Amino acid sequence: MSYQRSARSTTASAVVADIIDVTRTLTTDPENRVPHLAFQPGELSDMPVLPMDDVVTAYYLRMTVDDRPGVLAAVSGILSQHGISIEAMQQKEPEEGETQVPLVMLTQSVRESQMTAALSGIEALDSVAGEVTRIRVEHLN
Repeated sequence: MSYQRSARSTTASAVVADIIDVTRTLTTDPENRVPHLAFQPGELSDMPVLPMDDVVTAYYLRMTVDDRPGVLAAVSGILSQHGISIEAMQQKEPEEGETQVPLVMLTQSVRESQMTAALSGIEALDSVAGEVTRIRVEHLN
């Protein structure tokens, strides 16, 4: 029984909130009203929709690599072959008894197709365990 009362109370609350919203919309000056989707139509710009391979953005990359000489050089070499510059990089010391470490990189902006090709090469390295985590990083002006 308590569930039914709770559900009715929630539904009634939602209905009252909707009535208040409609009333505010009808009684508020149109110039001061928050527009639909919360933006003014005049602020929209006409931007083309690009195929994903053509999107240019920076990337956060995280991978698990063997802790031995030459691994970082191999990874950065593949990025370089694809025209990708590294903005920042972090590799910590391995925990005691561990032979692999996380390698984290932030790249400069690059085309998605370049990054996809580079990651295929990086993931094929024997010194890289599993897949590389890739997160797009947008720089908003």
